[in-house]
Amino acid sequence: MSWDLGNYWYLFLLLLLPLLSFIVIRFLRWKKARKALFAESKFHETLFEKNSSFVKFFPFLYLMAVLFLIFSIIDLLNGFETVKSEQKLSNVMFVLDISNSMNAEDIEPSRLDQAKNLVINTMQKMKNDKVGIVVFAGDAVSVMPLTTDYGAAETYLSEIETTAMRVQGTDFLNAIQITSEKFKNVAKGSRKVVLISDGEDNEGNDNAAVRLANNEGISITAVGVGTEEGAPVPTYENGQLMGYKLDNSGQMVVTKRQTEALVNMSASTGGSYIDGNSMKDAPDRIIEDLKRKGGMSQTSVNSQNANHYYQYFLGVSIFFFLIIFLFNPKRDFSI
Repeated sequence: MSWDLGNYWYLFLLLLLPLLSFIVIRFLRWKKARKALFAESKFHETLFEKNSSFVKFFPFLYLMAVLFLIFSIIDLLNGFETVKSEQKLSNVMFVLDISNSMNAEDIEPSRLDQAKNLVINTMQKMKNDKVGIVVFAGDAVSVMPLTTDYGAAETYLSEIETTAMRVQGTDFLNAIQITSEKFKNVAKGSRKVVLISDGEDNEGNDNAAVRLANNEGISITAVGVGTEEGAPVPTYENGQLMGYKLDNSGQMVVTKRQTEALVNMSASTGGSYIDGNSMKDAPDRIIEDLKRKGGMSQTSVNSQNANHYYQYFLGVSIFFFLIIFLFNPKRDFSI
């Protein structure tokens, strides 16, 4: 049987006992001195109410009552045991395409906003999974390491814009390289990537990205946003719409969702391709795909079925106070 202190930081209350003893002794001496000043000792029995001989034990009873009261606050426990529990969880990096084509508005309000909302809605369906965020275009950067702070993730997402990436394009290899660095301390069986992109302007590195992902034990769930019909690419300056992207001949550029690379990467790494245009279905499908190959993490936890003994100490403390009250002729707690 193992014993423990529930509130061990209250042990400092035991320091009150010497102080309380000092105060009681000083009080009794003062009380005796006051009687001596009032009358000689031979008159005390006549002038003062005679107390029971049991009264002289009151100081000791007070100290014992306080001692047991302190132990009831500390709370003695027994029955703690260390157990191993298996928890199925994943470490998920949301890899978000922020190339200029993600500003297209063929999905309202835009592809980028749709991608952000997909991440937020997916996280709302998670429990203990760790999440991180990597953004990419022609280059890639990690904006949030793996964490269970989903609120912080939403804050990071709200600040992400396509202007954050100077090098444009859609280089999947750079995205997976940065992501794999963030998975250093994660077992390969539980490395998950949710890659959200329109697949447009692909640099042709998706096969290299697949090889790297397989070597690093990363499973990719690819989510495509945008339509096959496409839409023009807005250009912004200081948050203001300045017009739409034009090609070298002055014609308006129309960006279309291209799923070939996304389907290839997901299928080749054991994940699935998901149509991200439907906010109603996509988050559930993402969660389902993440759970299919979730890693097992073993953790040690203290069971919470310990027996508490504070009530016994409290009962003894009350018993001592009750004795003082019942045996005191004044029917109070004076000494």
